[in-house]
Amino acid sequence: MLWNIIVLVTLLQLRNSESFPNSRLDTTDEDGDSVYFHSMEAETYGRNGTECERCVPQQCPEAVGCRAGLVLDRCGCCYECGNSEGQPCDLDNSNVFSGLCGSDLRCEIDMSDLRYGEVLEPQCVCVFQEAVCASDGRTFINLCQFKDAAYSKPGLRIDSSGPCQTVPLIKVPPHNRVNVSGSTVMFLCEVFAFPMALIEWRKDGSDLILPGDDPHISVQSRGGPMKYELSSWLQIEGVVPEDAGMYRCVAHNHLGNISASAVLGVLRPEEVSAFSTEDMPASFAYDPQSDYDEDYY
Repeated sequence: MLWNIIVLVTLLQLRNSESFPNSRLDTTDEDGDSVYFHSMEAETYGRNGTECERCVPQQCPEAVGCRAGLVLDRCGCCYECGNSEGQPCDLDNSNVFSGLCGSDLRCEIDMSDLRYGEVLEPQCVCVFQEAVCASDGRTFINLCQFKDAAYSKPGLRIDSSGPCQTVPLIKVPPHNRVNVSGSTVMFLCEVFAFPMALIEWRKDGSDLILPGDDPHISVQSRGGPMKYELSSWLQIEGVVPEDAGMYRCVAHNHLGNISASAVLGVLRPEEVSAFSTEDMPASFAYDPQSDYDEDYY
């Protein structure tokens, strides 16, 4: 009787192992082209909603358009596109939810986001943060930005480390303004240059560098918002009709200079009601988002 029970249990174990092939190695695969993967992680569904099963490399889909390079999927079988700079990522390298960072990138949490009340989310950050000068004369803020551009421009190469020496480039020019008499007006000018540039403000028709000795005009400048950039603001408080005119932002270093202009229109109180947004000339339109479409210089 005891012998019959032992035989019955053995048969049940064999049947169970045949019903769940992932719980053992497949010894029938003589050519070694496929391997079974099974672990505690296999019980967790991946981003594609399937468990890790037999890995057949020949059946892996081709990963194309991978600007940040290739990484292995969560099962360690097929290659897929790595995440690019700024994209979310799995901090524990599990590749279950957001994915893995591509080459020359690492997954990090920016603790400074806490200051702005943002939810902390791991993101891919470039390992090499030094600027590089490309063969087309453009400066890229880091190696990852260069590689992303080189993907779309075959033949682009790095000429030297560090930014390209160049005459100033105005990234954000001042924009035309129309305000009512007595209000405050501000113009912004953002410049990239290496060596760093100096920014001056002038009003057309005068050689005087603003603010001069005018107490209701002030100029402030600081570095940023990005490396090798300088931002400068011209502020006019309590504008009067005599302030109307064209204002120029002039940037210069020892390699050259460049300027950009904007017009200030000043309305008297009696003119405001007749000046609606529908009547505003297209030249006074301003789309701030369009100034930040590119991440490289």
